[in-house]
Amino acid sequence: MTSVTNSRTGGCHCGAVRFEVMLSDGLQSVRRCNCSYCRMRGSVVAAAAPDGIKILQGEDVLTTYRFNTGTAQYFFCSRCGIHTHHQRRSDPNRHAVNVACLDGVSPFDFPEVPVTDGINHPNDTGKPARLAGILHFESASEP
Repeated sequence: MTSVTNSRTGGCHCGAVRFEVMLSDGLQSVRRCNCSYCRMRGSVVAAAAPDGIKILQGEDVLTTYRFNTGTAQYFFCSRCGIHTHHQRRSDPNRHAVNVACLDGVSPFDFPEVPVTDGINHPNDTGKPARLAGILHFESASEP
């Protein structure tokens, strides 16, 4: 792990899983995806550096889910059900982490989150990855 600013800690909702992650470019890579699973899961993720996730506690309570091609592997706490991170389909040596699991970070900290077109995944189409849209969040003003 190379940069202090890209090093973060986090965990699941119940606290059974704790991890340290080295983000590949800080929180500049936040995104969502519109594939069938990500659309239902709804998390905002940030890219982790290769081998950038270290489970500090709770590896025994992490469980996984795979679908479609079975390449991507989604990790979640078997106690509280929170998705903590996943192994990416586009590059199985890379991971992405759920920003809501990072200490001191909320998905609502980002006024705009790019949404990648996972419905038309590059591994299926042979075409470059493309943007499906932008998710916007605007905080309601205080009364």
